[in-house]
Order: sequence, then structure tokens, then C-alpha cells
Amino acid sequence: MRIGIPKEIKTLEGRVGLIPAACADLVQAGHAVAVEAGAGLTSGYTDDEFRAAGVEVLPDAAAVYAHGELIIKVKEPVAGDLEHLRPDHLLFCYLHLAAEVQLARQLQAIGLTAIGFETVTRAGGLPLLAPMSDIAGRLAVQIGANLLHTPHGGKGLLLGGLPAAERGRVTIIGGGFAGGNAAAMAAAMGAEVLVFDKKRDRLEALRALGPNVTALYPYQGAVAEAVAGSDILIGAVLIPGARAPHVVSTAMVETLAPGSVVVDISVDQGGCIETIHPTDYSAPTYDWNGIVHFGVTNMPGAVPRSASQALSAAVLPYALLLAGEQNWSTDPGLAAGINIHAGDVVHPAVKAALGGKH
Repeated sequence: MRIGIPKEIKTLEGRVGLIPAACADLVQAGHAVAVEAGAGLTSGYTDDEFRAAGVEVLPDAAAVYAHGELIIKVKEPVAGDLEHLRPDHLLFCYLHLAAEVQLARQLQAIGLTAIGFETVTRAGGLPLLAPMSDIAGRLAVQIGANLLHTPHGGKGLLLGGLPAAERGRVTIIGGGFAGGNAAAMAAAMGAEVLVFDKKRDRLEALRALGPNVTALYPYQGAVAEAVAGSDILIGAVLIPGARAPHVVSTAMVETLAPGSVVVDISVDQGGCIETIHPTDYSAPTYDWNGIVHFGVTNMPGAVPRSASQALSAAVLPYALLLAGEQNWSTDPGLAAGINIHAGDVVHPAVKAALGGKH
């Protein structure tokens, strides 16, 4: 199969769909892989490294999309990508269509088939979302701790505290991969951590992170009380394929002290904190009633080398299935990941977000 890997053009997105080592495995399997010139540079991979892996380096996006039957990229297509997509393309990337109704309609109009990384399943898990959730969770705390500094509009608090100075308090809504990594990072930095999740096994695992971690069921009153006492509030709620519910209301956010920080990892699915809206790394934060909000929709793009390596390891087995001779749609995990098939919306959660319309 002919596989195309275009350069990411979302604002300050440095990841690449597959690193050279992953491409080499596809070439070894008999596939023709092409990458856009410069696509891997921000991740630390030169065009010559792709060539050494047997990859054809093409001069621009138009040539890559013209070459490819299977298009593998990282983030959802934006204007510069959409003009190159064709009905016969199989698009494999993060999509988050429940929060991107216009994009869903545009992909429908093209008539292609699109599989979302975030909706591919395996053994009840989300193998292509997990590595980026790991990164986003850790970044949420690193970024939040920095935003607490006065020059960034924060309250001037050192998150982990020190002798004679109080520790910071971090509240995390959701204890999955992203929330769990955020809790581990905040605990390791010495903060007082309170994390909410509905699953008992997750509460047990989160509590075991350390004596400074408390894990609780998200009763509305308990969440409201925790939010009010937070220095950093992190949203990490996920319903696969669906728009994130607003667990933290505007009224709850209003109880935060000025200079507190809100980071919503689930913003690419609409956000679970009512006051969040999408931003990008060119202007990552905004002030809302004196509270710093961070709403970047591609958080792992800040560490493209680490993120590209982790993502490629997860994506490669599925890329081999998609490019293979056997019918990939018989694989239950990939079949669950189909958002749009030949122009029809087929994923139940995406269809529900679009009002039940095909």
C-alpha cells in the first residue's frame, strides 16, 4: 500500500505521524512510504534519516497526499490539509469529531473513511490515546506549576512548598491515564493532591501513589469543595469518542482564588471545566476573572521528540494492519475506531454529538 505522512501544520505542532524506525518496518513489509520534506525536523528526525529507512521524501503536502492511499498524521486535518484529501483516502489520526462538528461535516463531504486514534480500542483500553494522555497528564502539572509563578499571572506559589512555606494544592477531575499521570507528577513534586474518579480500582491505585494523595468519588458537593481550595485545577475527564461533560461549573470556578490555575486536558473533546476554551501554543493562556486558564488542544506537541517516539510505537501495529492484504475492518479494535466510513458518520458517540445525523 502507498502510505503518506504529511507535515503537521497545526500551530506549533512538532510531532510526526511515524518516526523513521517505524517507517522502516512498513517498508520492510513491502509498503511504499512517503513523507513530506521537513516533517520530522521538529521531532529531531532529518529527511536523510527517513531516506535511510527506505522512505521517499516528497517536496510538499500536495505530493504526499497524491501519493498516499493511507494517510497517517498526528492531529486532525486543518484547512491546509483538507484541500488535499480525497474520497479514496483512508485517514488515520487524532480526530476528536464530537467537539469538531464542522470538521466532521467537511470530512463527510469529502466522502473518505477516517479512523480516530482516540477511538481505537484494545481489551477495553485506548492504546493510541494512552501514550499522549501520559504525556499530557505530566505536562499539565509542569505547566500548571510554572503558571503559578507571579510573572505568568499566578499567585506566586512554589507548588511543592518548602520548610516554613505551605504546599500547593492540586485537584484533578478524572483518574485515568491523563489524570493518573498528573496525580503522580504533582505528588512527586510535593503538592497536596486530591483526585476524583468513579472507579474503585482507580481510586485504590491513585491513593497508593503516596501519603499526599487523596482519592475520592466525585460527589458534586465534594468536587465543589475541593475546587474552592485548589491552587491548580486539572480537568481529565474522558468518555471515548464523546464530548466531555462539564463536571466543573462556572460557579465552581468562581470560587478559586485569584492567581489560581486551570488546565483542562480534555479541552480537545470540548473540556470538562465550563470556563475553558481551546487555545494553542502561540497564545496558550487567558485570564478569566483573575484565574489563569490553559486550554491548548495539542499539549504533547510541546515535547515532539518524546511524543513522536511514544506515538509511533503505539501506531505501527495498527498501520501494518491497515496496510496489509487482509480486511482490516475485521479487527474489532480498528473497527471501533472508525468515525466516518465512506462519508457516513458511524461512531455512536460522534453520531450522538452531531444530533444523531449521518
